[in-house]
Amino acid sequence: MTLRCLVLDDEPLALDILADYIRKVPGLELVATCHKALDALALIQQDKIDLAFVDIQMPDLTGLQFLRVVNGRCQSILTTAYQQYALDGYEYDVVDYLLKPISFERFLTAVRKAQTRFNPNLPFPVSEKSDTLKTDTKSSDFIFVKTEYKIVKINLSDVLLVEGLKDYVSIYTANERILSLQTMKKMEETLPAPRFFRVHKSYIVALEKIESIERQRIYIQKHIIPVGDSYLKEFYQLIEGK
Repeated sequence: MTLRCLVLDDEPLALDILADYIRKVPGLELVATCHKALDALALIQQDKIDLAFVDIQMPDLTGLQFLRVVNGRCQSILTTAYQQYALDGYEYDVVDYLLKPISFERFLTAVRKAQTRFNPNLPFPVSEKSDTLKTDTKSSDFIFVKTEYKIVKINLSDVLLVEGLKDYVSIYTANERILSLQTMKKMEETLPAPRFFRVHKSYIVALEKIESIERQRIYIQKHIIPVGDSYLKEFYQLIEGK
């Protein structure tokens, strides 16, 4: 049986990655990618979708509100960067819960769970592996990050700052901007302190790249980074050596 699939996410990068995953798997057919919940709902109400990949954090309808409206007309797999929503999702009998960034291996596990709902005779997956890339940044001069369809090595000496953009982050170097599907919290844990310091809920800076500081603004090349009130005291204590 071929499962007709839909991806609902307001982030283009997330849409592209899941769409590519679906195209790679025999037994799955990509019917549509939608960044608006109402467009996805129309397809589901026409009984054109068997399996929907639904992002939780969206502007008009949240993923959980969307599932409430769908009311079981198709199977659903939730996707999000926020682990705290997992229990809420299972109240709607979702197939699985995928935490961004989503590896292809983890995606396959979720798909097999969905396939067993349509065909109980299929063998059920018995193991799952972590999406986390193991890199000891305490003793390394580089990190690996997932970006679109590949894993990229980034030298720490090249990083100027990191900006959080909802479900993914932008890593700025002198020559490029690298997008990666992960959270700021994960990046903060990955980058070695105090070499890298979080100065705002949306920004992490490389201290060695700071050119000047003016009140609550940090200047790094062409970038102007705000310092959040809750980070200000600790930041000044760090740079003043107190």
